[in-house]
Amino acid sequence: MLHLRIQCPAARTDEVVGLLRDTVGTAHLAVLRGASLDPAGDVVMCDVAREAADRLLGELRGRGLYDDGAVCVDHVGLTLSRRADRAEEAAPGEAADAVVWESLVEETHEESALSVTFLAMLGVATLLAACGVMIDSAILIVGAMALGPEFGPVAGVCVALVQRRPRLAGRSLGALLAGFAVAMALTVAFSTVMDAFGMFTAGHLDAARPQTGFIWAPDRFSFVVALLAGAAGTLSLTSSKSGALVGVAISVTTVPAAANAAVALSYGQWDQARGSSGQLLLNLLGIVVAGTLTLLVQKGFWAWHTEQTLGEHVHRVQQSRAAHHHGHRGL
Repeated sequence: MLHLRIQCPAARTDEVVGLLRDTVGTAHLAVLRGASLDPAGDVVMCDVAREAADRLLGELRGRGLYDDGAVCVDHVGLTLSRRADRAEEAAPGEAADAVVWESLVEETHEESALSVTFLAMLGVATLLAACGVMIDSAILIVGAMALGPEFGPVAGVCVALVQRRPRLAGRSLGALLAGFAVAMALTVAFSTVMDAFGMFTAGHLDAARPQTGFIWAPDRFSFVVALLAGAAGTLSLTSSKSGALVGVAISVTTVPAAANAAVALSYGQWDQARGSSGQLLLNLLGIVVAGTLTLLVQKGFWAWHTEQTLGEHVHRVQQSRAAHHHGHRGL
C-alpha cells in the first residue's frame, strides 16, 4: 500500500474526496479540515493499493492538484486492516507488476543529479577498477562494478525516452558524460602517480590478463549481457526491488572499461584505449535499448490490463446496482 497526503484548497476538498471514493483500491480515507497552513486549506489522506496508484496520481495531476496544493506519497511497510486487504483485492493486477510513473520519474531524476557524491562514487569505483586491471584481479573488478552509481543516469535516459521528458534526458546524459569524463581524468592522474611510485607499470598493462582481458575486447556477448542487465535493472526499479540492482551492476562492464581506457591512455596504449571505449559505449547502448523497450512493454501491458480489469469491475458494479434496484421495485 501507498499512503497519500493531499493538501488542497478548502473549496476543492469535496472534489478530491469524491475522486478518492470513486477510485478502486483506496482505503482509510480521512479529512482534516483547516489543517493545512501552507498551502492554506484542508488535508485529505488515504491509503491506496500500489497497482491503483499511478492512475490516481495521474488524475490528481490532471486536475491541477499539484499546482493548487501538494500531493505527498509514502510507502507503507505494514498495514493491518481488512479494508486494506479488500482494496488490494479490488485493485487491478499485482502490486509487484505495477509501475508508478510519478515515483519512477522522481527516483531517476534524483539518481541522475550531477552531484559531488555521484562524482566521488564514480571516481572511486573507477580508481578501484584501475587497480583491478593492473593486477588482474576479478575481485576488485566486481567490487568496482558494484560501487559504480552509473545505472541511475542510464535509467533516467530510458524513462525520459518513454515519458518524452527532454529535461530528464539532458540531465541524465550530462551526468553520464561529465561523470565518466571526471572519473577517467582522475584515473589518468592516479595512474601517473602510481607509476611514479613503481606500483603501476606498462608491463602490467601489456601482460596476459586472463581475469580482466575481456574488458578491452568487446564482442557480441557484451551486448547480449548489456541487454539482459538493462531489462533486469529496469524491472528492479519499477517493482521497487532495489536489491536486484547489485546483480545488475556486476553484470555490465562500464566502470572497468572506463578505468582500462584511462590507464591505457596514460601509457599510450591506443588499441586498449579504443577497445575499452568501445566496450563502455556498447554496454551503455545495450542497457538503454533494453531498459527503454522494457518500460514500453510494461506501459502497454499495464494500460491494457488495467482497462480490462476496471471494465470488469464496472460491469459487476452495474449488475449489482441493477439487481438492487430491481429488488426495490419488487418490494
